[in-house]
Amino acid sequence: MEHLRKPHVVLDNRNNKALKIQKIIATVRGFRQQDFILEIGTGSGGIAAYFAAQNIQFNVQAVDVVDSRVTKEGYQFQLVNGTTLPFKDESFDVVITNHVIEHVGESDAQLHHLCEVKRVLKKDGVAYLAVPNRWMLVEPHYQLIFLSWLPKKYRSKYLKKMRNIDFYDCEPFEKKQLENLFDIVDISYQNQTIQALKILLQDEKENHKFLYYMFLFIPDFVLRIFLGVIPTLIYTMKINRH
Repeated sequence: MEHLRKPHVVLDNRNNKALKIQKIIATVRGFRQQDFILEIGTGSGGIAAYFAAQNIQFNVQAVDVVDSRVTKEGYQFQLVNGTTLPFKDESFDVVITNHVIEHVGESDAQLHHLCEVKRVLKKDGVAYLAVPNRWMLVEPHYQLIFLSWLPKKYRSKYLKKMRNIDFYDCEPFEKKQLENLFDIVDISYQNQTIQALKILLQDEKENHKFLYYMFLFIPDFVLRIFLGVIPTLIYTMKINRH
């Protein structure tokens, strides 16, 4: 039996999220005039619209399996069916897949999603990927503690009991599980989770002064110990040069 997977669209202001994505990508590859940018799973459209509104003129494309856009200005949008992207090989300088891979389906669909990202990415381009960590304390889509910790066969039963929802339609990742998929696809990757956390604390240091100054003095090798439980895993990806 095939279950319906919901889009789980986030409708709040996406500018802060987009700015964080921009800063992380910039640590790997600087943005250039007329870069072609693709956002997969655009949701409300806020991230695509943010990049389209930058002073550097970008050509921004966005795709999703449903049209849930609130912001539609400045970029081109296409509906897609599944994980296949309607673009030629090596079409984009930047590809953004932000909390998408956990929604596309089982492992074969997740693998195809990454293959498509690699296919449409230019040789000197960079892709950004964020996904919920399976070992997050509170599952973000349904706000249930330990939901994603359970073995897969028990997650829907727990969700039914606590929220009266029949099917848990997300596939969060463990760090090693995701990196194994990167290796299968043969795409180089860099874990940016700590970098993203530092950017977040820098941007919001007035609200999190203690955490911000604490992180200034903790070496990265110590922070990496906690990668397994940080709620969101964030990576940049580039084409391997053989």
